[in-house]
Amino acid sequence: MATTTNRLVTFAELEQMPDTDDRRYELRHGELVPPTAHWHVQTQLCLRDLLEAAAHDKGVVLTEFGFRTLPEYEYRIADVVFISRERWDAMPENGYFEGAPELVIEVLPRRNTAAEMRDKQQLCLENGAKEFWVVDRLSRQVEVSTADGRTVIYKSGQEIPLLFGGAIAVDQIFGA
Repeated sequence: MATTTNRLVTFAELEQMPDTDDRRYELRHGELVPPTAHWHVQTQLCLRDLLEAAAHDKGVVLTEFGFRTLPEYEYRIADVVFISRERWDAMPENGYFEGAPELVIEVLPRRNTAAEMRDKQQLCLENGAKEFWVVDRLSRQVEVSTADGRTVIYKSGQEIPLLFGGAIAVDQIFGA
């Protein structure tokens, strides 16, 4: 859920804000959104480790990665991303990642609404993401949507094929 503001905040204004308590804010349609809780980070780290082991040298896997899908009122932070080596190497050293990473993963926090997740999914898939995952800890499933409009839900006992090759078992994500 976004914080209420009297006016929209631009990316330039966000960039000038002081860092407080190591908090990193997202900018959703001009509204500031604070970061998430500890259990959320544990799930992110598990996903990062699984993806890194599968990706090898094909790209970079990061958590809490910020990117600019649209220039003025959007700066999103994904829970976990995979960025191909080519796109990573092409990123300006002192700039921001433009567009969306090839794989964007969001771990469902209870505070995000379904509409907010659909909005982020659409924004990412329309701006460079090949896949957008929604990891739901409560139902122990992973929804994978692709840029061509397909969506598949993976559950316990199934494996999620990775866009760069290999697969991850759903049970590995949830420690079953």
